[in-house]
Amino acid sequence: MMIKKAIVTGGAGFIGSNLVDKLIDMGVEVHIIDDLSTGFEKNINPKAKFHKIDISTINPDLAWWEFKNTDAIFHTAALARVQPSIEDPIPFDSVNVGGTLRMLKLAHNLGVKRFVYSASSSCYGNNKNFPTPETESTNPLSPYGLQKYVGEQYCKMFSEVYGLDTVSLRYFNVYGERMSLEGAYKLAIPIFANQILNGKPLTINNDGEQRRDFTYVGDVVNANILAATNPEDLKGEAFNIGNGDNYSVNELADMLGGEKSYGNKVIEPFQTLANNSKAKNILDWNPKGDLPTWIETYKKELGI
Repeated sequence: MMIKKAIVTGGAGFIGSNLVDKLIDMGVEVHIIDDLSTGFEKNINPKAKFHKIDISTINPDLAWWEFKNTDAIFHTAALARVQPSIEDPIPFDSVNVGGTLRMLKLAHNLGVKRFVYSASSSCYGNNKNFPTPETESTNPLSPYGLQKYVGEQYCKMFSEVYGLDTVSLRYFNVYGERMSLEGAYKLAIPIFANQILNGKPLTINNDGEQRRDFTYVGDVVNANILAATNPEDLKGEAFNIGNGDNYSVNELADMLGGEKSYGNKVIEPFQTLANNSKAKNILDWNPKGDLPTWIETYKKELGI
């Protein structure tokens, strides 16, 4: 499927802005929807058309003339911080569930060919089956994890009831360029780097032996493009987008260097590890990211 015009929600954020850049390079007319609550103006590609809109209040039934003839919607916008979602779940629900529903209705009204949803591996919770396939039972451990899974279910329902072709991509711990301390996809990597730059110990939750499947943002962008252009009807299918290997938080801290500090006790899965064979076989997706190599480049850029 060819994409000539696309909407990227969250296009000023970490993953969304990288995706926008790739689409622009492909010659696609890109419209960004972002309220800049977690994204940044500096991330907005000047060749894209920017619309400052809150997806939790967007009216999908308005005559959005500027969005007509859109081929694909990439829905990357979310409030994605797990611990704050536990402390105050209601605003997270408004964006992550309500905003997703509104964007699906807008996609249906516009007659888009493909809706690509940024889902989350947090839907699996603390499962015991590794590497984890998409058939694994879901058991989210946070409001955020549950909300992202509800978004998946809405996508599948829109495919079945409204005939909107949707696909959900379950991301595993995305890292890469434009990571932010306060952005939607807050990760240990920039937090640790900032602590090193400020001469502080690396604060590690629990005992640091929890393991994560770290996935490079460029691979995530490619997964989005492949999902949008796949010639088959994907009918609400979900795909794991993970590198297929994992590292402990302690190992990550050792890659960056610096003194460690323990003590924070939080609710989180002990391990994430993707079985990515479905994405490889159906989407022809092959991740190329290598965390240790990227960390060395990242350290040189920061001077640590």
